[in-house]
Amino acid sequence: MFENLSDRLADSFRKLTGRGVLSENDVKQALREVRRALLEADVSFSVARDFVASVTSKAIGKDILRSVSPGQQVIKIVHDELVGLLGDEVVPLELSGRPPLVYLLIGLQGSGKTTTAARLAKWLARYKSKRVLLAACDLQRPAAIDQLETIAAQAGAGFYGRRDTKDPVQVLNEARKEASRSGYDIVIADTAGRLHVDDDLMDELRRTSDAVPAAETLLVIDGLSGQDAVNVANSFQEQIGFTGGIVTKMDGDSRGGAALSFRAVTGRPIKFIGIGEGVDGLEPMNPSRLAGRILGMGDVVGLVEKAQDSWDLKEAEKLEKKLVSNTFSLEDFRGELKRLKRMGSLNDLLAMLPKNMRPAGTDMDPSQLSRMEAIIGSMTMKERLHPEQINGSRRKRIARGSGTRVNDVNRLLREFRTMRTMMKRMKSGKGMKLPGAFR
Repeated sequence: MFENLSDRLADSFRKLTGRGVLSENDVKQALREVRRALLEADVSFSVARDFVASVTSKAIGKDILRSVSPGQQVIKIVHDELVGLLGDEVVPLELSGRPPLVYLLIGLQGSGKTTTAARLAKWLARYKSKRVLLAACDLQRPAAIDQLETIAAQAGAGFYGRRDTKDPVQVLNEARKEASRSGYDIVIADTAGRLHVDDDLMDELRRTSDAVPAAETLLVIDGLSGQDAVNVANSFQEQIGFTGGIVTKMDGDSRGGAALSFRAVTGRPIKFIGIGEGVDGLEPMNPSRLAGRILGMGDVVGLVEKAQDSWDLKEAEKLEKKLVSNTFSLEDFRGELKRLKRMGSLNDLLAMLPKNMRPAGTDMDPSQLSRMEAIIGSMTMKERLHPEQINGSRRKRIARGSGTRVNDVNRLLREFRTMRTMMKRMKSGKGMKLPGAFR
């Protein structure tokens, strides 16, 4: 997320922080590079222009240039301006009112509305203890109803849909009645989209919105579409209106211009960011934390929260006992890989650390964890529990079964041995101590 932009900004600020005295020209030159970096990240031209103008006016004051660390002061100004650009504070979902509340998800086809509906249901259940019913109001796209029904089950949410009507208003009204009868707190309506903004789409959404008062109307936009996403958001805001946005596919976008431009252009907050795969990939938008990640300051609090969601105390205690008794096996290792994957991509997790805390050479192919899982899955249970028994012929068999090479199997076994030795030394006090439950 924001990798290219973060790197470009770091290069620009390196010229400032490496000098004890700054002139106005130094600052202006660095901020010209910041402006170019924002434009390359597909940030709206007007947003980038206004952002740099605001930073420049605050950064060239005498108090800044004559301070002990002028470079750091300029970076702080950029951070504060980024926070303002992203929205200053977290804007929560509307949860008050008589249930069932209705949330309308709107947006173009392919933006990720259906997946986002399930993710939002899962988030509401986990963090707000809400029972959620998903309503299949996309009656235009083939198989949309089946897709929502499947993913609702994965999220543990209720589902309502009808395959014998083309009227989304009818479906939503019936879904509300079903939610009321069955004790659901929230109905999330997955509405139809189009490949582009057109009159038919807007008419249908307007009818649905007018028929059922919504506590939230959330525009789902594809983060990969960059500047186009902001243009789409403008059209929806002018013709339908919405209370907030959800930007999807942010882990696949190294630019991030849509997220940076959204609030300034539409006047509405981004409430969530979609990352990763599956129904767990939704993060509440926190402007201060995101600004820190963009500037390489990290988001340690967010990283801890992700870890807490994926781990529990009992699991940590079991792992601790295995480490102490030296019985940590490849089967245990496979379980930890699965937990790590639930937290998101390794590169995104590392990006949540401050730049000066990130180990060098840690870029990882997202498929590498899956490859490691496949290798372990090709082993017998006896081999997973006693990896020292894996000889040359067994390694060839494991490689064939997992679709990998013997070198990959060797690398996995070597890394596993190294990790087990390191963790044992850490626990015994011969190295760094493990944090938290491992102490």
